[in-house]
Amino acid sequence: MILGLVDEAVAAGARQHLACELLGVDAKTLQRWRAHGIGEDRRAGPVTPPRNKLSAAERQAVLELVNAPENRDLSVNQIVPALADRGRYLASESTIYRVLRAAGQTTHRAQSRPRQARAKPREAVATAPNQVWSWDITYLPGPVRGEFFYLYLFVDVFSRKIVGSAVHDHESATLAAELVRELCLAEGVARQPLVLHADNGAPMKGATMLATLQQLGIAPSFSRPSVSNDNPFSEALFRTLKYRPEYPTSRFASLTAARDWVRDFVTWYNDEHRHSAIRFVTPAQRHAGLDAEILARRARLYARARQASPHRWTTRTRNWTRVDAVRLNPDPLRVTSVVA
Repeated sequence: MILGLVDEAVAAGARQHLACELLGVDAKTLQRWRAHGIGEDRRAGPVTPPRNKLSAAERQAVLELVNAPENRDLSVNQIVPALADRGRYLASESTIYRVLRAAGQTTHRAQSRPRQARAKPREAVATAPNQVWSWDITYLPGPVRGEFFYLYLFVDVFSRKIVGSAVHDHESATLAAELVRELCLAEGVARQPLVLHADNGAPMKGATMLATLQQLGIAPSFSRPSVSNDNPFSEALFRTLKYRPEYPTSRFASLTAARDWVRDFVTWYNDEHRHSAIRFVTPAQRHAGLDAEILARRARLYARARQASPHRWTTRTRNWTRVDAVRLNPDPLRVTSVVA
């Protein structure tokens, strides 16, 4: 049964280690089952308790010690060294935590807010331009040490085109809201379905920005706190920007100089840069819908080249198939079952 499920996933284009991870089986275990012709999951787990398991009396002693008046307000990491200073050892920190967890005593007790689980942002799928945008703000070094300019950058997830940018001397939800209005008018997407993804910064979640998005009919989407992977398109764009050979090695001389440099970068990125994730067409070409014909011409060229010199080709020609859908924060279950 397990082998059949893995084989089915791999045949659908999955990676074996991801399929094994989903099913809770190690890849080497799978190899061993294949070698012995085992198709069913016969794992039964340990039949005897480990020799180093604490006895019931020892577990009770741990609970009594942790709940003693002098220890109940301390963390386990503080209790264990304090015991060691008094010449006493009961168990390691990890073992004590396991005992407390089994007894239901690991709930949050401090006055600070407990850690909250954050769900991954909902998947957003773009099959055409102006369906999903991503944006963020990054620092540009100013003329004085410790002084920065702020680059507001909006990118279309489907085409990778930079649909808008601005450089200011401070962060502001009002400035971001004004830029969004301008971009919606320029792209003609006002009151049309559009998802705008950003991180959890104050300009992104400010009241002015959220009110503007509601007026424009834009659905906001936000990353989890401190999880940069939830906004990968903007993060990758910033890396490309800051690793350009023309990027200043020290600082921008002025706000005007920073704006001029960003303007030139946007022109290069949109109109000249062939993006690897969209089959090496420019973002402007893909945004305008020209990429399908460009890729079709490349495919025909490669087919003619292979026909003319078949001995030079050992496998298929290069893949020039158009990328028809781009996913932001894809659903892991869907990816594992269909793609992985």
